[in-house]
Amino acid sequence: MNIDLYRYSLCIALTLMAFFAFRFFFGKVPDKRIFDNYLRSRSLMGAALLVLVANYAVHLCIDIRQIDVNAAIVMNLTTYFFGYGLFVAALHTLLDRSYITRKIVVRHCLSWLVYAILSVSVLVFAKDGWFKTSMIYLLGVMLAVYGFILASHLLKAYHKAVKMMDNTHSDNIAAYVRWMSVMTYWMLIFGISCSALTFLPDNLVFLWVLSSVPFYCYLYVSYQNYLLFYETVEKAIESEHDSEITVEETVSGNPEIQRLVKEWVNTDGFLKPGLTISDLSKTLYTNRTYLSSFINQTYKATFREWICGLRIDYAKRALLEHPDVTIAEIAQKSGFLSLSNFNASFKEREGMTPAKWRISNLSVRQNITDSTK
Repeated sequence: MNIDLYRYSLCIALTLMAFFAFRFFFGKVPDKRIFDNYLRSRSLMGAALLVLVANYAVHLCIDIRQIDVNAAIVMNLTTYFFGYGLFVAALHTLLDRSYITRKIVVRHCLSWLVYAILSVSVLVFAKDGWFKTSMIYLLGVMLAVYGFILASHLLKAYHKAVKMMDNTHSDNIAAYVRWMSVMTYWMLIFGISCSALTFLPDNLVFLWVLSSVPFYCYLYVSYQNYLLFYETVEKAIESEHDSEITVEETVSGNPEIQRLVKEWVNTDGFLKPGLTISDLSKTLYTNRTYLSSFINQTYKATFREWICGLRIDYAKRALLEHPDVTIAEIAQKSGFLSLSNFNASFKEREGMTPAKWRISNLSVRQNITDSTK
């Protein structure tokens, strides 16, 4: 083993992770009650990093891999098992503040205790040879399965939150939490790869250490950036969580609500920036959840998709009828909060930017006009 390279790698990773853990625990956050859940999540993530810092410190100070390779591998796997639970709990808490319960804590601790006892038993009682090696590999597989189960639950919570936001807000608030989806998939890949990399031969084991650096850098930056949008997302989640009602009946054929929605669309009510399903339900004097179900069933779209479609249709008419008006002005008049959001939504729907669409369709209109003369 190249001891110097291995130690340098450990020093880099350990220093970064210790710094990130410190920032997660003590980094400045706005002094508002709404950020309590964000602080809880950061504390859990800081604890997860401290667990890994302790693991790296043992490698650096005791050089356990030189003493017993199997012991080093088992320690890594056991540490990752505990860290997985903290990591997922931290992200899950951002999506569902009620996630952390006594049942969840007990389940994770018992799972880790069983895994730790099994790991120590293999290390202490299994004789060196193929059986012990096979059992250690099996522990790695068990860790990967556990990580997959946790990640699947987290992704389920993520998609539920995104669906809720899309069904209640006209703006793409779900974009602010998309990093969690990226983080979860990366965690799954990273966790499995780390489980595999810990089995690397001594001359390549530094790769196991360095592989963690980009992952935790992205994690820290994502948390810092999310702080800018957290209040918006949390208010959206809070406003909808407590009033969820399941509507079983089919509502798309209700003539009264059809009439009300049509009249509202004809008055261009969808142009109001920051529009929510609650705003519309109050305007139409109807139940919010009932209205959401009507939109889903009638237009085969979420509330956000439906409003976005109406706004883009309005913008397309404005682009042709007012060729001298700038794209930014049309975006604002169409109800979009930003030009970038308008461009992205327009391109997703029409396959080109508003500027290109305007040029193309104005040319077609001019050709038609010339041919009729």
